[in-house]
Amino acid sequence: MTNNEEKIYSFLGLATRAGKIVSGDDSTLLELKKGKVKLVIVAEDASDNTKKLFRDKSSFRDIPYIIFSTKLKLGMSIGKAPRAVLGIKDENFSKRITELIETSKK
Repeated sequence: MTNNEEKIYSFLGLATRAGKIVSGDDSTLLELKKGKVKLVIVAEDASDNTKKLFRDKSSFRDIPYIIFSTKLKLGMSIGKAPRAVLGIKDENFSKRITELIETSKK
């Protein structure tokens, strides 16, 4: 795991402790529809249906959507069971996490 990835996971942990994360398909979808989610992160190993659902819902609402990591790692980073989807509810956290993920892909 790269240094950058570790930063991303620790930011996800921080955001969780700050109460700025929703996780799981249903909760994230609900918050997304309410317009409270600023960034959607979907695990690389999520089902194609899940990826399509969140890609469509996010783009419809003009919310950034990123495919990153695995269900296991996403779940562990927020101290929960494996999660296919995370929604970041804070503007600053979402910007920082997006920057880190973009940098790690280079």
